[in-house]
Amino acid sequence: MIKYLQFILVVYAALLLQVSVLPAYLADPFQPNLLIIVVVTIGLREGGWHGGVLAFLLGLIADCSSGVYLGLSAFSFLAIYLAMRMVADRLYTDSLLLTLLVVFVASIANGVLHLLLLVLFSAAAGIYTTLLPALIPHALVNSLAASIAFNVPLFRAREETR
Repeated sequence: MIKYLQFILVVYAALLLQVSVLPAYLADPFQPNLLIIVVVTIGLREGGWHGGVLAFLLGLIADCSSGVYLGLSAFSFLAIYLAMRMVADRLYTDSLLLTLLVVFVASIANGVLHLLLLVLFSAAAGIYTTLLPALIPHALVNSLAASIAFNVPLFRAREETR
């Protein structure tokens, strides 16, 4: 029960930081997407259908709070979660370096999925000119935020006792 309460508190704090505090102090490509870090953590360390539902709900919450298109982040977060589950089934996922690399790749994948879905389903012309230049800086900032977040004991990789 306490584990779920801690998780809810972390998600609420990440959402509060991402929506209200960080935009006031950081420019647009340098704002970390903290919910991607949470989705990657869920995908690598948790399993089951409830993780997919949670990733989709986190995407809907992100869309409701700061998105223009409802369901865009929800779909991309669900796709990232499913990819993380496939990675977690094949690799040792308690490594900090692997987690930081996965956050970087997930940030790039999130941007590419947003770009692809907007090109397919939106009538906005030239949408790629706003998304493409910010992909790499945004992914680097997300990896930096993940390295800070994974030093918090709640997110720290599980240590093996031998």
